[in-house]
Amino acid sequence: MTAATTATTPPADARMLGLAHYAARAVLESVLVRHGVGFQQQITLRPVAVAAGPVDRGQLAADTAAALKVDEDSAQGTIDELITAGLLGADASDVRITDAGRELFERITKETSAASARIWGDLPEEDLLAAGRVLSLVTERANAELATVTG
Repeated sequence: MTAATTATTPPADARMLGLAHYAARAVLESVLVRHGVGFQQQITLRPVAVAAGPVDRGQLAADTAAALKVDEDSAQGTIDELITAGLLGADASDVRITDAGRELFERITKETSAASARIWGDLPEEDLLAAGRVLSLVTERANAELATVTG
């Protein structure tokens, strides 16, 4: 980073984090809409797509709820939507990716990977590591704050 960039770049804050999040999410959603998939559906589908085998439905709902800050009924509803769409299959208390779900996940991943490379590709490793540390700490603190207001 040059001295000129340092002098004109404001320090990170909640607004800047939000703007970055919504810009990146809009890129993802521009891909998802072409495939008829919503954001919450993609976030729910991903862990099943990358798992080595079936995933416990209750744990998937709990993880989705925690990640997206939604209630577990909403997460369970999203799992139901994915099953109805034929993207997930259900066996007892487990869910698994179907062939259609895997094919969709791979198409979306291919499209979003190209955009991610353009967005993140030339950022210096040390900047990414610093940003990762800060974002992890902000997430931890925000989750702790949320627990005090909802718990």
